[in-house]
Amino acid sequence: MYSADETRQLQQATRTLLKKNQTGGPDTKDLESLRDVLRFHEHRYYILNDPLIADVEYDQLYKALEKLELDHPKLVTPDSPTQRVGKGLTASFPAAQHLVPMLSLDNSYNSDDLLDFDRKARELTGLSEIEYCVEPKFDGSSISLIYENDMLVRGATRGDGVQGDEVTVNIRQIRSIPLSARFSEYGIQQAEIRGEVLINKKNFGKYNETLAEQGLAPLANPRNAAAGTLRIKDPVEVAKRNLEAFLYHVSYFSLVKGKKTPEAMQSHAGSLKMLWDLGFRSPEKEKKLFKNIQGVIRYCAEFESGRDDLPYEIDGMVIKVNDFALQDKMGMTSHHPRWAIAYKFKARQATSKLLNVEFQVGRTGAVTPVAKLEPVAVGGVTVSSISIHNEDYIKEKDLRIGDQVLIERAGDVIPQIVKSLPDARSGKEKKIHFPKNCPVCESILFKEEEEAVWRCVNLDCPAQVVERIIHFVSKDAMDIRGFGDANVRKFYELGLLKDVPGIYTMDFASIGKLEGFGQKSIDNLQKSISNSLTQPLYRLIYALGIRFVGETTAKTLARAVQHLLDFKNYSQEDLQQLEDVGPKVAGSIHHFFSNRENIHMLETLEKLGLPLKNDQKKTVNSGNLTGQTFLFTGTLPTLKRSAAEALAEEAGGQILGGVSAKLNYLVVGEDAGSKLEKARKINTVKIISEEEFLKLIGKK
Repeated sequence: MYSADETRQLQQATRTLLKKNQTGGPDTKDLESLRDVLRFHEHRYYILNDPLIADVEYDQLYKALEKLELDHPKLVTPDSPTQRVGKGLTASFPAAQHLVPMLSLDNSYNSDDLLDFDRKARELTGLSEIEYCVEPKFDGSSISLIYENDMLVRGATRGDGVQGDEVTVNIRQIRSIPLSARFSEYGIQQAEIRGEVLINKKNFGKYNETLAEQGLAPLANPRNAAAGTLRIKDPVEVAKRNLEAFLYHVSYFSLVKGKKTPEAMQSHAGSLKMLWDLGFRSPEKEKKLFKNIQGVIRYCAEFESGRDDLPYEIDGMVIKVNDFALQDKMGMTSHHPRWAIAYKFKARQATSKLLNVEFQVGRTGAVTPVAKLEPVAVGGVTVSSISIHNEDYIKEKDLRIGDQVLIERAGDVIPQIVKSLPDARSGKEKKIHFPKNCPVCESILFKEEEEAVWRCVNLDCPAQVVERIIHFVSKDAMDIRGFGDANVRKFYELGLLKDVPGIYTMDFASIGKLEGFGQKSIDNLQKSISNSLTQPLYRLIYALGIRFVGETTAKTLARAVQHLLDFKNYSQEDLQQLEDVGPKVAGSIHHFFSNRENIHMLETLEKLGLPLKNDQKKTVNSGNLTGQTFLFTGTLPTLKRSAAEALAEEAGGQILGGVSAKLNYLVVGEDAGSKLEKARKINTVKIISEEEFLKLIGKK
């Protein structure tokens, strides 16, 4: 174990070495420091399952040490991290010796690395071209399984590569791992197979939702969640997390007496096919064979571009020499096989320093803290700012100015801070104090009961005014093109635009004098503003930015009245009689229409030519789906959800905001989620596909 002081010192050494690596690299004076730092991070990763740096940063330090030792072989020590992988085991589970050591893979990050790997492979084999098998590198937790006489007899974690934790009981909870497999049909008596345990993206999201409902902290990411789950003592809890497993390597096998090596075990591709046929989830469908390295390089690039469409996380591709006889000829080092290499995708995680926190005000007055970071590349994007949501989030993550923080960017989502790294603190870090007054207008902030968000309640707050205008002109609202965030802010700062009605009284002569605004730009903007006067009423309602009122609720409200200002006379109880309008939404709508300034704004808009009357009444309920209600969930095969909803409404249907007994049809796409589960419990809801929906409305 490492003390708190040792941890701080080693984290500081880590930062120093990483900076050196960017400017020439460590030298021989840094050898011992490099070894100490790598041992420390191996302990955090393999033993404590609580890494303090991103994988790519560890790889950079490992390669630096590897290069120094390669250049100075006399300085290699027997206990160097390059000579063995990890150390120690947790005492929670019995130790399990692997039949064959679980070595790491050498890593590559670009096509030049793969070309170099191919060159070495051809030199070692004496061949001019080599067939490679390429498969995804699953981002989970490594396992080793032993089958004897067709029965699963043991499951173990990777551990230090020589021995791991025996977790057979938990392994048996994973439904994609067969408890028995007919290896005997291939003449195999005993087999050790390797794989990766993971949680797919959908199940990971669902489990975090469950934790949130219980008031518990969410799991950081699918990989850590999978690794942690394997070490849970309660198998029932393990089963709840819906782990999956991909099995991709037969590391050892012994034959039934008198049997010959099966043909399937003469190549890697053959072994994957055998595992698939035996009932394992091997990457048989994802793997591809290539006669040369150029095909491998193209496939890796193609797979990286589509990684976000996969149901599970991958962090690269694994390239293996396909022929087992060639693998044996090439051999391995103490760290990795020479016949395989991992092509790592752009990093999705990185560590950075939290420099400061700025507080921003949104259109509803919500004050959002934004972390300002030392710029760092994560998933191909340089990150320097990340929303940290609210005061409770800051406390939960224990964030402080000056902290080292772990950042993650999975898929195309907004980057998030996974956690702070308190063990790396020097004592100079400062607590983050949430403001009591609005950072823009200095009004006293207010927080409602049972809410985590502090709000500025001054409707004239400049920050709110600007954000309301930006929302009003946005594509899904009034769709006034030619504005954009930057132009709205510019016009406001110059005094050319003060509020929403000001959109329709703008001084275009003054705008024409601004740099970048020629006559064509002004003509287009004027035309777009004019076109917004013909938008349907529901778009105007959505554009008003009433809290909790999305597009679906806006359509419900538009159908309910002849004139928008009729809502002045609606009580909260009246509003709750409308479809999918609960107490919270009703309270927000009632509050909006009880405000004199809001009523004055609507009256002004009407005088400026924006119709508040409901002219949709003539066309509603005129199609063959009159009186039928619809809800769309998941990703539809061909239609965007907005387009599907429009088709349903054209046919007289009504779109609901949630699943209830009032729903007639739930149209389901891929990854439908909780709405589908809820609909299955209501006998009156018909669950249909996109194809069935199109037939229903008479479309192809």
